[in-house]
Amino acid sequence: MIVCIAEKPSVARDIARILGATVSHDGYMEGNGYQVTWTYGHLCTLKEPHDYSPWWRSWEMDTLPMIPERFGIKLINNEGYEKQFRTIQRLMQAADGIINCGDAGQEGELIQRWVMQKAQPHCPVQRLWISSMTDEAIREGFANLKPQDDYQSLYEAGLCRAIGDWLLGMNATRLYTLKYRQAQRQVLSIGRVQTPTLAMIVNRQLEIKNFKPEQYWVLSTVYRDTLFTLKQADNDDEDSDKNSRGRITSEEEGRKAFDLIKDRDFEVTAISKKNGTEAPPKLFDLTSLQVECNKKFSFSAEETLRYIQSLYEKKFTTYPRVDTTYLPDDIYPKCPKILQGLAPYAPIIQPLMGTKLKKSKKVFDSSKVTDHHAIIPTGTNPANGDMTLNEKKVFDLIARRFIAVFHPDCKFATTTVTGKVDTEETAPDGKTKRGKIEFKTSGKQILEPGWRAVFAWGHAAKNTATDEDDKKQEEEKTLPDFQKGERGPHSPTLTEKWTQPPKPYTEATLLRAMETAGKTVTDEELRDALKENGIGRPSTRAAIIETLFKRNYIRKERKSLIATDTGIQLISLIHEDLLKSAELTGQWEKKLREIEAHKYDARQFIQELKQMVWQIVQEVKKS
Repeated sequence: MIVCIAEKPSVARDIARILGATVSHDGYMEGNGYQVTWTYGHLCTLKEPHDYSPWWRSWEMDTLPMIPERFGIKLINNEGYEKQFRTIQRLMQAADGIINCGDAGQEGELIQRWVMQKAQPHCPVQRLWISSMTDEAIREGFANLKPQDDYQSLYEAGLCRAIGDWLLGMNATRLYTLKYRQAQRQVLSIGRVQTPTLAMIVNRQLEIKNFKPEQYWVLSTVYRDTLFTLKQADNDDEDSDKNSRGRITSEEEGRKAFDLIKDRDFEVTAISKKNGTEAPPKLFDLTSLQVECNKKFSFSAEETLRYIQSLYEKKFTTYPRVDTTYLPDDIYPKCPKILQGLAPYAPIIQPLMGTKLKKSKKVFDSSKVTDHHAIIPTGTNPANGDMTLNEKKVFDLIARRFIAVFHPDCKFATTTVTGKVDTEETAPDGKTKRGKIEFKTSGKQILEPGWRAVFAWGHAAKNTATDEDDKKQEEEKTLPDFQKGERGPHSPTLTEKWTQPPKPYTEATLLRAMETAGKTVTDEELRDALKENGIGRPSTRAAIIETLFKRNYIRKERKSLIATDTGIQLISLIHEDLLKSAELTGQWEKKLREIEAHKYDARQFIQELKQMVWQIVQEVKKS
């Protein structure tokens, strides 16, 4: 008998139906030579400190650091879990073979491996590895089962992550709680990813609190109902900071310039037109989907993860816990069939039918894909299934992005108009000094919408698909038909303004900061490169943010994340950069990814963690 073990009962039922295991028993399905059983997510966990030594049961400074010589696992203390494990153990010990059908990712591998270690089977184990839950994908997966050993490095990376979280969390939490228990009347929870994430929020809040606004003035003018801003003398080019254009730091200088131009004509001096193209937005990974859903629908990261996980289990979308925005080349031949399945989107798919689909290197690149590809529709008709309203919103984002990548680039024209006002003033020596003050404006005109038509279809929302990445999109405006040399009256204004502090994190911007280890990055290619050093995994970042809420370290004001007094005090107590630096934590994350890719030794990583924890404990004890 072959025993298949899935991560959830619902997944097990789908697998059992495909395999013909249709007879229900308590805790498993049976038939056609298969027994299909399941876990409920984690059934096992790493042992607690008191499981290793009775001395570690009590919280005492003298017992730190707690570093087990060898880590062990145990069943989670839950009657239902224990009953299901007994069923799994009985089936596995009598099995001729086992197929690990856990979620195809690091956490899924860890969950199933721990259960199998505890059950101690005596037969070969194979791995089912699929990226969607459609019947076709399940059948294809069972036709291409892999040896479990092929995923040993994935398990080792997951185990190192769990041990790292245990070592740092258990020791640092006790260490700081004991050290500062007179000042703090609660447990000071510290985590390998949780604490650097909290530090980013606290540091941003302190930046805002300590920000000193600076006064400046903006000189602009309106000519033919078009706003022109002051053109900087040397560096006002297309790449200069748009927020600094037209700034004057002295009111006296601003008043002088205003007086020089207020009664003189404005003259157009140059007109330049430049055509450009804009590629479709990238496909979604989990983080970019969470970011987009937070911006558009105010969904929390945890809510988005819940909705996309449900869509995956309902067979509408592919595996969600991914960190790549690319597809492997072998998906390309399947894309016409996927598009055909998206019947509700027929009007924006129809132009693609009967033509060879575009294959961009920005979409299809096997070298950028490891275990799983970007989140895309499976081709299951969304009109034939049960989706909640919020799931429909998430699916719509995914479907439109997928359709858009096969549409042509958007073509646009950018027009830049420069103008001037000639000035005259009397110099101290009585001579007339002549000069000019220059202004500039630009406008963008869509020539061929291309992929933008995909997002305009069905609603009048502008730029619904583009990920703004915390930068304001320039307003697209069509300029009047200016002619070089034309002149006429204008209406200048001098406006007093103040520099603004940085904005508090939202869940969207915090997720991006976690992805890039705190670096502010807007370029998508650079962001992809920095993912190697991001903190946390796409699948765990939502849980980290929720943990900060539950422990009263942060709260939400509208969409802004605000550190509480408790959160601020905790970060102020921690002086060890290893505990609160996103950059250093990102370096550990990179090593975990290298373990998964067979590029770093798991035992060395654990040894480094043990040394690091020992060092932190000694330093805090002495401080």
